[in-house]
Amino acid sequence: MTTQKVSLIIPVENQVRELDPKLLLACVAAKRGFPSIIGSHRKIDLRIASLPRSLYLCKSFTRMNLNMFRIMHKLGQKIVSWDEEALVHLPADMYFSRRLSPVSLKYVSHLFAWGEENASLWRQYPQMPGEKPIHITGNPRADMLRREMGAFYRDEVDALRREHGKFILLNTNFNHVNAFYPAQNLFRPVTRPGQKAKFGKAARGMSVEFAEALRDHKQALFEAFKALIPVLDRAFPDFTVIVRPHPTENPAIYQRIAATCQHVKVSNEGNVVPWLMAAKALVHNGCTTAVEAYSMGVPAISYRPNIDEAIDEGFYHLPNQLSYPCFSEQELEDTLGRILSGEMGAAAGDERKALFDRYIVAQDGPLACDRMVDVLENITTGKAGLPKPALLTYLAGYMTANGRRLIKWTKRDLPGTHAPPAFHRHRYPGITLEALRERISLFQQALGDTTELRAEQIHDQIFRISA
Repeated sequence: MTTQKVSLIIPVENQVRELDPKLLLACVAAKRGFPSIIGSHRKIDLRIASLPRSLYLCKSFTRMNLNMFRIMHKLGQKIVSWDEEALVHLPADMYFSRRLSPVSLKYVSHLFAWGEENASLWRQYPQMPGEKPIHITGNPRADMLRREMGAFYRDEVDALRREHGKFILLNTNFNHVNAFYPAQNLFRPVTRPGQKAKFGKAARGMSVEFAEALRDHKQALFEAFKALIPVLDRAFPDFTVIVRPHPTENPAIYQRIAATCQHVKVSNEGNVVPWLMAAKALVHNGCTTAVEAYSMGVPAISYRPNIDEAIDEGFYHLPNQLSYPCFSEQELEDTLGRILSGEMGAAAGDERKALFDRYIVAQDGPLACDRMVDVLENITTGKAGLPKPALLTYLAGYMTANGRRLIKWTKRDLPGTHAPPAFHRHRYPGITLEALRERISLFQQALGDTTELRAEQIHDQIFRISA
């Protein structure tokens, strides 16, 4: 019988993107004796003072994390982290400014890298402590792309094909200019003529020049993709066009376009992996989904009617290189037609494979989840629990955590907040305990694992998984 070990806390911010891979990590950890607390990132952080001392598996260590890191440190939580956004990232200087905080980093004991490129990037950070352990484990999201995990999504893939028939998946990532709320764009809307636009949330850590260039580039692509949707609708009448907006995009404009078309639907339901498995082809520009498509052998086209070399090479190099490039509507139609007819398969070649392997490890052998749990076992060897903080330190953390919770609750409906309740519901709509248990059962079947796992709800949208 496996001895129970230190608990893990696994917060989930974007449900459609993160829940399945993080649930897989919780299942693998439970099998090896680590109980996990998993659920809504926001609700976990608001309840942090009532949760046991645990290893908190964070997805970032930016300035935005600092207040919570200080609270968790006082409560006796131990923080380990990866960067969810490190796979397709900004040029190094802006990535460092935007995604890394030397102060937040002090509270993180260990780092998990997607691959060698990610680890190399972190090692270049001038304020990265030389003794900070960086483990090249891969990422749970990449585990979901592996062949043996195909069974997990089989029923969803079959359901998508029954509902939509043969379809083209068009993924957008224009949250920089079409965010769910305008304040989340690169620049906030101006309220009067002649007013200078101020930075929005998406521009944090960027230079003004780069933010303006990125806005202009993204806006041009946004307009091109909007124009492309009815073109694909007319050019391929035997196929449905599924428009899948970025999780933090406003889908309204795509819904209006779809209403004027015959074979276009807009959906952001569920994880993108089963959609890719069911699709005949993917169309995108600089989207991480193209990396996932390449891994699964799904043909992907990068539609590039507007070029900015600095942005395309410095930011979107990986997804664009793993796809067929098309620079005009006609070229895209021709290439897509050859793919849909079976004349062309997925983009391939030794250079693409070498590039992919440098960015993502653990595509064979032990899962990234198992490699992460190996590290967690080394961290906690011989420990039944984490050390208690001094009483006064703990009380300070407890009071600060509950004070923060009260402030967040009070401010949630005030005008001007960058993330009101509707946005949190959009990002994390929630899951029932029954549905969570069904997904755990699917993981067990896919992995051929007979370990008896228990799932229970401990707070609203917060669950505990253990063996």
